Amino acid sequence: MNAFDVLGDPVRRRILELLAENERRSGDIVEVIQHEFGITQAAVSQHLRVLRDNGFANVKVDKQRRIYSLDARLLQEVDDWLDRFRAFWEPKLSALETEIARGKKMRKN
Repeated sequence: MNAFDVLGDPVRRRILELLAENERRSGDIVEVIQHEFGITQAAVSQHLRVLRDNGFANVKVDKQRRIYSLDARLLQEVDDWLDRFRAFWEPKLSALETEIARGKKMRKN
């Protein structure tokens, strides 16, 4: 499975967002994802396995608990791939930033 296949699923993206904040016990991840997506514990576990097996998450065992953390190496590869497209949106974002600054300056005067 390539990185975009893994990241194409909203549940997996949300799990990565949670892991980007800090490492989490699997039970905590299950609780959040079940609440937000209404899926079973088994389904959440499957998503965690996909993330782990494809190099996006690490897991360590602490007694009876599994603790997941983000492995950002593959996200860097995704960022590198996206780099070729930044030329399309960066000038527009820069222009927007200029207009926002101009608007703020006009309000102060």
